[in-house]
Amino acid sequence: MIAVSRRLFGALAIAAATVFAAPAWAQTPAGTPHLILTLPKGDVDIELLPDLAPAHVERIVTLTNQGFYNGLKFHRVIDGFMAQTGDPKGDGTGGSDLPDLKAEFTNSVSFQRGVLGMARASDPDSANSQFFITYADASFLDGQYTVFGKVVSGMEAVDALKKGTDQSGVVDGPDSIISAKIEYK
Repeated sequence: MIAVSRRLFGALAIAAATVFAAPAWAQTPAGTPHLILTLPKGDVDIELLPDLAPAHVERIVTLTNQGFYNGLKFHRVIDGFMAQTGDPKGDGTGGSDLPDLKAEFTNSVSFQRGVLGMARASDPDSANSQFFITYADASFLDGQYTVFGKVVSGMEAVDALKKGTDQSGVVDGPDSIISAKIEYK
């Protein structure tokens, strides 16, 4: 009788663990998150840096998984400086419906070619959904803008984006993100 009770208890415990365990899709993925942007001239693989800017990485992952970035324009592209996207209005004045983020500034990673930074207004705690990828040394931004990723492959697709024609970088007929997704590597 005791042997049967133990087997029954063991079976019930396994069943309960299976029912009450978090579903596989809710588990935290293993590895480092990468933002994969499909652009008109190819894919860009951006390693996200949660150790430097956890809130900013979480925001990008959340918005990407919601499909927020699909189809958004690179509305501001300044040759030799940066390409900016992430505005649903397409003019640099919009953002997501989520609250703005507090700055997560660092000097441990400098804004060099291929570094991903979060765009913001004059208030350091106003970042929301817009981000930029630097084309060259932009170390004058260090400690003033949040670094949260770096391009590991596909920078040539960023280089090929249509550029603005003046200092503002506003692009007439800008290129768009075809699709964005998160992968863990």
